[in-house]
Amino acid sequence: MTETQLWIPDDGIRLNAKLTRPSQGQHPLVLLIHGFTGHMEEPHILALVDTFNALGFATLRADLYGHGHSGGQFRDHTLYKWLTNALTLIDYARSLDFVTGLTLCGHSQGGLTVMLAAAMKRDQVDRLIPLAPAAMIPEGARRGELLGRSFDPEHIPDAFYIDDEHTLGGNYVRVAQTIRVEDAIDRYPGPVLIVHGTGDQSVPVQVGIDAANRYRNARLSLIHGDSHCFDFHLDQMLAAVRDWLNPTR
Repeated sequence: MTETQLWIPDDGIRLNAKLTRPSQGQHPLVLLIHGFTGHMEEPHILALVDTFNALGFATLRADLYGHGHSGGQFRDHTLYKWLTNALTLIDYARSLDFVTGLTLCGHSQGGLTVMLAAAMKRDQVDRLIPLAPAAMIPEGARRGELLGRSFDPEHIPDAFYIDDEHTLGGNYVRVAQTIRVEDAIDRYPGPVLIVHGTGDQSVPVQVGIDAANRYRNARLSLIHGDSHCFDFHLDQMLAAVRDWLNPTR
């Protein structure tokens, strides 16, 4: 296995990324995207890298706008910026001469991002794996709900305090209000695996259930009692991914 540090330019910033290959030669690739306030070195992300590599997939993981070591400020990030990052990463992955196919995998807000990107690049994406996808963000923004906070959706605050390290700009909500997740789901015809913990306190499990029911070709794997980041049964999440990708293994 070899790992290469990358700095991928996108619209005036650089994306901190790592390309991990299980071996030399041709193989498919998984683009792996973290969630809101997360980064590409979180335990569940690294465990996925190992799982995909063991199955013969290369992985390309990256910190998206305003997160980790990539450019941009957290306060200024929006779903549009993340989606632009994802499209750039897809184009980069497809430019690699060893890549034989492309799978998108994302966690939480990264799960929502890959759902949107797969709809736009549906002719280039072989499979889609949203993990605890935060697909409720746009509808919540239209109702005036964000991270458990209520606001007037017609008079959006300039900033939302998240915690001592994170403040989110109002443009995040303005952008989210324009996104229709249902349309993205309907546009993607390929195979989809959604994995969701039933004890998820950040993204209700019903969000994953509803998305799986709407996709044309989806499997839903529920990890009973697990949290948003699969803190209790990470092995079961990885097994669900592994068995779906290689059921005869």
